[in-house]
Amino acid sequence: MNILQAHHFGARLHETFDLSLGETTMPLVLADIRHGTAQRFPGQLRDPFALTFRSSSPVALPQRIYRMNNEAMGTLDIFIVPIGRDVSGILYEAVFN
Repeated sequence: MNILQAHHFGARLHETFDLSLGETTMPLVLADIRHGTAQRFPGQLRDPFALTFRSSSPVALPQRIYRMNNEAMGTLDIFIVPIGRDVSGILYEAVFN
């Protein structure tokens, strides 16, 4: 899987991605996939999309690249940003351009 596309994540909606924190992991659930507006330009490798992950942990992680593992997709390095908090936990977003 060279260039991640939105369709790679389509079947993974509501699945767990285990985020590595060194000796431990934090489960994140893929809560949403949003397709961006595509304005084609030369050399564009993919249409933009964004993923929203939900963590049930009350601890907010800083934005950065995290190694995540999903049973079907394997290991991925994804840059996530905390975007909100609600009674169910913390939301993180990953944007792919």
